[in-house]
Amino acid sequence: MRWATAKRLLFLAVLVAVTLAAMRFTIPERTGRISLELKFRDVLAPVQTGLTWLGRQGSYLVSLPVSMVGAAARSQALEQEVERLESEKIQFNEYLLENQRLTALLDYKQVMINNYNFQIASVIGRDPGNWFGTLTLNRGSSEGVMENMAVLTPDGLVGRVITVSSSASEVLLITDPRSGVGSLIQDNRTTGIVEGVAGSAGIARMIHIPNNALVETGQAVVTSGQGSIFPKGIPVGIINNIQNEPSGLFLSADIIPYANLNKLEEVLIVTYVQPVAETPRVGG
Repeated sequence: MRWATAKRLLFLAVLVAVTLAAMRFTIPERTGRISLELKFRDVLAPVQTGLTWLGRQGSYLVSLPVSMVGAAARSQALEQEVERLESEKIQFNEYLLENQRLTALLDYKQVMINNYNFQIASVIGRDPGNWFGTLTLNRGSSEGVMENMAVLTPDGLVGRVITVSSSASEVLLITDPRSGVGSLIQDNRTTGIVEGVAGSAGIARMIHIPNNALVETGQAVVTSGQGSIFPKGIPVGIINNIQNEPSGLFLSADIIPYANLNKLEEVLIVTYVQPVAETPRVGG
């Protein structure tokens, strides 16, 4: 029994010794192998770096056409969006300007409600052969418009209605040679007639001003109310130039209209004029 135990102890000792010896001899060999692997890795590192760079460049070249197509599509979509926003901005500005013009007309209408009844109308056409002569409005007899009704803006007189259909009407501007407006100089109440001048590019002329009248540039001219077409006191224009008429008996003066006749978009048609109450006479 003791012999068997001794054999086992001896076998265990031999096994431990062999294991230790093996470990001693294998460690330097592993260290050398690791050193060799490190040197091999250092040699291959530039090659691996180059292969990695080539792989990335190849991936970039493969994906570049797809990226360019995508970028072009995004660029086109952005351009279309910009164009849409620009169009909406222009439309918004048009609505804003139209609202401002209509607000001014409505404010004037409210101020003058005790004197006139108005019909707001939009300009839908002009005579191409005589730009400063006539214009067409989108209001006609169905809205109560009749011939010889005065047309104006808050700035001043525009003209009068000369023809009417059911849904439209034609206006003769005060700058047309066929037009004649009984007028007076506001400062000194000197009377005359404002008529259009052919080829004058929007200038009218006040004629038959008495030769001894005190007329100066810058004076305001308003309607005189003489006749049955234009109500009294509507601003017509401002005196710009004064000259003697060929007869030598009268003066004439160029008039710049207050209303910008070549940029009209909306106007007011005077459909009714409140009669002026007569002042009762005193005594017999």
